[in-house]
Amino acid sequence: MSNNKLLRLFLSMLYISTFTFGGGFVIITFMKRKFVDELHWIDEPEMLDLAALAQSSPGAIAVNAAILVGWRVAGAAGIVSAVIGTILPPMIILSAISFFYAAFASNPYVALVLKGMQAGVAAVIFDVVCGLGKHAVEEKSAANIILMAAAFLATFFLKINVIYIILAAAVFGISREIFQHKKGQP
Repeated sequence: MSNNKLLRLFLSMLYISTFTFGGGFVIITFMKRKFVDELHWIDEPEMLDLAALAQSSPGAIAVNAAILVGWRVAGAAGIVSAVIGTILPPMIILSAISFFYAAFASNPYVALVLKGMQAGVAAVIFDVVCGLGKHAVEEKSAANIILMAAAFLATFFLKINVIYIILAAAVFGISREIFQHKKGQP
């Protein structure tokens, strides 16, 4: 593995992590743009799989995604490079914020900035849903579309815990693969 690729991975994750507000779902969008659309190190279906694994694994989605992308791009050295690039910015920012917490907590301008950022984060999360969901719809699989709709209805209207939805989707996916394998389909 070239040091240039590791440095590029580190700097990409450092940049993404520095300028991404809103959590792991938002960072997935930026990772897709960087590693799928720009660098072509990962293809879109694989990024969708990595995002699903990152979300369903314990821990922070951003760090989980960095581990998976780092491994995929450059093995163990890629994991170290991607994770350090991912955790440095929030660690530095949170350290500064905690040091000045009293001033930030009572400042009405900071509160307004954070309120405005919430709207931006909602838009980016919607972009994630559209971008990653597009691939599932393009496959024209009725099962995938029904599963996406059922997951949305279960979480949005029925307020079912997302853990149960992920587990149900995993069982569905495994069952479907086993059934297709028995029928001799790829």
